[in-house]
Amino acid sequence: MNIEPIAFFRSPFTSKFGIPRQSGLAEDIIGRIVFEPKFSDSNALRGLEDFDYLWLIWGFSANKPQQEADGTQTFRPTVRPPRLGGNERLGVFATRSPFRPNGLGLSSVRIVHIENGDIVVAGADLMDGTPIYDIKPYLTNADSHPTARAGFTDKRQWRKLNVVFSKTAARLLDADTQRQLRPVLELDPRPHYQNDPERVYGMPFGGMDIHFSVDGDTLTVTGVTKKKDGKE
Repeated sequence: MNIEPIAFFRSPFTSKFGIPRQSGLAEDIIGRIVFEPKFSDSNALRGLEDFDYLWLIWGFSANKPQQEADGTQTFRPTVRPPRLGGNERLGVFATRSPFRPNGLGLSSVRIVHIENGDIVVAGADLMDGTPIYDIKPYLTNADSHPTARAGFTDKRQWRKLNVVFSKTAARLLDADTQRQLRPVLELDPRPHYQNDPERVYGMPFGGMDIHFSVDGDTLTVTGVTKKKDGKE
């Protein structure tokens, strides 16, 4: 089966670094689903205004497939979930790892509104430019199972960080941007094998580089570099 993108996602996240590891973890992050001309027909969205949430089926476009020496794609049956500290392995099909045989993602996002043929949504975990292959409405009577077991995620909760904005950063970031960034940074966007309190990280977000360091349970946003035309 050959599939093609029906739309592309527009997001303040221009790299994989810092993207929430699941949809809904940063509920205030706003993104936009922009349809390809072939699929940009208002009739295709008829009735969507009566739903609150969508399922997005999309592609991990920034991941390069792992290949064997002969060029065939490598199948790796186990992965290291970040919630387990990156030290324990589980079967790939028991996780939502981005490194999958077919590189497809599934996210539930909240509909904010429909505007000029685009769908504006909140809470997505998608990078800017992500291809979207299908959209389906979220159905509470079929898709919600509040008493279901959730494997290792029931036992290992994210350790949220205390986020502090320095005076310099607070001056450069308006209140709305700080509100969007806080839940993202609370989840600790660093690779889990890195724990150097002296290191300053940079996270692209909405045309800026957000600089921060982490010491213990406190993440401090130390500065902001605004970009022009993709460059500092």
